[in-house]
Amino acid sequence: MPSGATNTWPLPFPLDLDLTLGLLQRGPSDPTIRFEAGEVWRAARTPEGAASLRLRLGSAVLRADAWGPGAGWMIENTPALVGFDDQPEAFRPSHRLLAELHRHHPGLRLGRTGLVFDALLPTILEQKVPSVEAYASYARLVRELGELAPGDAGLLLSPQPARILATPYWAVHRFGIERRRFAIIQTAAAQARRLEAMTSMEPTQARRLLTTLPGIGPWSAAEVSVVALGDRDVVSMGDYHLPHQVAWALAGEVRGSEARMLELLEPYRGHRARVIRLLTVGGIQAPRFGPRMRLRRIAAI
Repeated sequence: MPSGATNTWPLPFPLDLDLTLGLLQRGPSDPTIRFEAGEVWRAARTPEGAASLRLRLGSAVLRADAWGPGAGWMIENTPALVGFDDQPEAFRPSHRLLAELHRHHPGLRLGRTGLVFDALLPTILEQKVPSVEAYASYARLVRELGELAPGDAGLLLSPQPARILATPYWAVHRFGIERRRFAIIQTAAAQARRLEAMTSMEPTQARRLLTTLPGIGPWSAAEVSVVALGDRDVVSMGDYHLPHQVAWALAGEVRGSEARMLELLEPYRGHRARVIRLLTVGGIQAPRFGPRMRLRRIAAI
């Protein structure tokens, strides 16, 4: 399988591809990305066309191979994708748990995809539903409306905005997607070209513009900002579990409000997204005494 484009970079710092790119995988059945021993495969629609990317770690070297019309764009943006411009060494937490998590995950870097609609589509599907339900809906949507990615790697591309706009609601209802979320997805698809211009903006400005789209609130804008724009300080307001997670990890409090969460995160301003990512990769969760979000069978409605 000849490569359309390739490059290598020396690594003067630790890099864990699984931890760094784990945010891009929307569940274990996500057909747009694959993690294998020592390498990661990813497919995406770039501004220059569809492409597949393979990243491999060597001895203090990162190698990238890409295929498809967008191969050159994928290679050019690989350093940003894996956080070459990140500065985890500037994060020096005094909290014992955070210090231990930071020390035990030296290869975790916060990067950015530079692809807004690519991040927004699955984020909309995750609005107000359990993750397992959203992941299943996304995988089925990609398999039905997406297409085979370049490079013969078995990956699929997420649906083109034009394909989403041409799809009637009844065709996606069986994927567990109710009418409200699909309407938001179609609205975003109609603005896909304008959305990509946000990658040149400061994350705060981009989030503000994202929330002008119907159905896109602060939570969705924050989730997209972390993935697409490499926002290392944003906090996802409106998250069901996050205030409890932060309160438990940083203060030993079983339950926390959003105000309490922001108070506890304030000493880490500039790195608040890193704090949240460290808590997640460390498996830190508050005890659950209340009811869990109930799975729904939207396709049967």
